[in-house]
Amino acid sequence: MIYNLTDTFFIAQTQNANLVAGITLCTPLFSMMIALGDMFGLGGSSAISRLLGKKKYQLAGRVNSFCFYGALLLGIIVMICLFAFKKQGLNLLGVTPSTYQYANVFYEIMAVASILIIISLVPINTLRTEGLATQSMIGTATGTVLKIFLDPLFIFGFHLGAAGAALATVVGYIVTDTILIGYTVKRARYLQVYIQQMRIPLAEVKDVLMIGLPASMTNFMTMLGTALMNNFLIVYGANKVAGFGIAIKVETIVIMVLVGFCFGSQALIGYNYGARNRQRLKKIIQFDLLVNVVFAFIIALGLMAIAPGLCSLFMKNQSVVSSASYMLRWFLITTPFIGAVMVFTTMFQSVNQPLEAFVMSISRQGVVFAAVIFIMAAAMGYQGVVVSQPVADVITAIIGLGLYYRDFGPKGKVTEKW
Repeated sequence: MIYNLTDTFFIAQTQNANLVAGITLCTPLFSMMIALGDMFGLGGSSAISRLLGKKKYQLAGRVNSFCFYGALLLGIIVMICLFAFKKQGLNLLGVTPSTYQYANVFYEIMAVASILIIISLVPINTLRTEGLATQSMIGTATGTVLKIFLDPLFIFGFHLGAAGAALATVVGYIVTDTILIGYTVKRARYLQVYIQQMRIPLAEVKDVLMIGLPASMTNFMTMLGTALMNNFLIVYGANKVAGFGIAIKVETIVIMVLVGFCFGSQALIGYNYGARNRQRLKKIIQFDLLVNVVFAFIIALGLMAIAPGLCSLFMKNQSVVSSASYMLRWFLITTPFIGAVMVFTTMFQSVNQPLEAFVMSISRQGVVFAAVIFIMAAAMGYQGVVVSQPVADVITAIIGLGLYYRDFGPKGKVTEKW
């Protein structure tokens, strides 16, 4: 979140709306890379936590090696594809002649960074399965802090503009990956990153992918949702896209904290599910819901109150600030529903319910959002585009609640099985 936020903040200091819009249009690239990394990161951490709960320590270590080298190979393939289909990719992102020069250079450098970003998601997630959450945080935070210092140096000091923001991301991820791999090798008791240990039974490969694919869909849908919003807004001008870029980054502050709480509980949910500790499992899920919904409500009220001042920190252009603060307030209204959606999504991933996890993953910024934005935009124009995401949030939360009671209610299929 901070990587994207700092890019937007420092780029916005140029007061060039086309430059900000160019970077915003490429934001889905980052979401796509996170999504692909999550396929092995979240899929692997879910499988590993359940194997640790069953005391299958050696197999858990080999699963980690499989996930690491699987992510490495995937990162190489993604980088090649991004360069091979660059023209088509930029067109799909909604790049216009006025934003092309900025989006193009950012796109090319981020394509190179795809290997580093995708690999990082494996140790970030799997280190937590052994209780090394602090080490995972240190690796991530160190690269992020470095990125914050390098952004202004590269963008303004070296006058690199969009290229500077992308290069700072590359350097930050090099540092993050180095630290995380080092912790995996030196501090983890069971996790491995040895290429000779990457072979695992087909059943375990299926286990990783059955959870990893739905998990990755969440960020794929984020990519789709952002790209859809950009394409619907670009017809109203670059200022609206720049405003959306600012609003979505501020909203992401709240969402990423919610995701953090969910990820924090994910290893606990998977471990207790694997150990069949039903009572403790339900308490963890209930606590997770309580924390996420209450936190989202409180922080959303605070950010809505200061929305104009917060958005003006990015740019002085009053048209952009007005658009950003208006969108931000609408996006924040339904953050408690987003909190519930995040809990349901990660919970289904952790307890090996791939169908439910898939449904949740494709809904909020995917299938539900796509249907809502087409309908709302046709009916209400610009206002319909803005309110489409909050409407999709509420619908997705209702879907998640229904799936939860179907599985964990008094007569749920998981409850009856236990």
